[in-house]
Amino acid sequence: MTVIALFALRESLRRRVFLVVGLLTIGFLALYGLGSWQLFESVDEAEDLIDGVEARTVAGATILGLAMFATLFLGTILAVFLTLGAIRGDAERGLLQPILVRPIARHTVLAGRFAAAAGVCVVYVILVFLAATVLTWAFGGWWPDRTVVPALQLAAAVAIVAALALAGSVALSATANGIAVFMAFGAGLTAGLLGQIGEALGSRTLDNVADVVGWVLPFEALYQAALSAITTDTVGYERLAIDLGPFGGAEPASALLWPWAVVYVGLVGVAAVAAFRRRDL
Repeated sequence: MTVIALFALRESLRRRVFLVVGLLTIGFLALYGLGSWQLFESVDEAEDLIDGVEARTVAGATILGLAMFATLFLGTILAVFLTLGAIRGDAERGLLQPILVRPIARHTVLAGRFAAAAGVCVVYVILVFLAATVLTWAFGGWWPDRTVVPALQLAAAVAIVAALALAGSVALSATANGIAVFMAFGAGLTAGLLGQIGEALGSRTLDNVADVVGWVLPFEALYQAALSAITTDTVGYERLAIDLGPFGGAEPASALLWPWAVVYVGLVGVAAVAAFRRRDL
């Protein structure tokens, strides 16, 4: 499995995947730093206008919440790039046949590709989130209530996306798989927005739809839990502001969320292995 993972990483280096994502990340962090600087420049004026509200907390939590969405999105791009055509594409190019004629099981190939993609994405998301957190503190003097927990929740979310992307690569072409993963990501985002609207309107139907999609696509539930974790000790209006959160309201993690995330990845893996075994190379 280690050999397969290293092979996948070398292939990604050859295709300059990390170069593309690295340039996107530098651009994002530069814009985020500029936005944070400008936002906190106006915080004192906002505090004068809204008496009794800690504008710095609202500003910090809101802009870091935006950064968390962008971090997850960039992690999704990286996951798609690393798994784009990983199975079907390699099979059509004749790259899998020399590997599978050796005593290497197909599930080992999948496990190696997942270890490479998920490992890189997890490290990437954690580092970008921490970089955004440090920038928020540097420009605004605000630090989230929790740092490790939301970082791990974002990491788990992108690992789930990597699992879905790899499973899709078994049956779909590179283009179709990329479209499918981004549509799934968009569906999760839409569910978060529906839940936010449903909570504001008191609509149980929208709340239920958001809850169901959150379990079907648990990366969205993990993202919402990460949003909630950065202000877990904050109360009052400041807490409400981030609960309305960017691109999907913050929701505390259910006790079953972490176990379900592990089981979910396992189920996706089982489905991918079953489809790969039936595939004629």
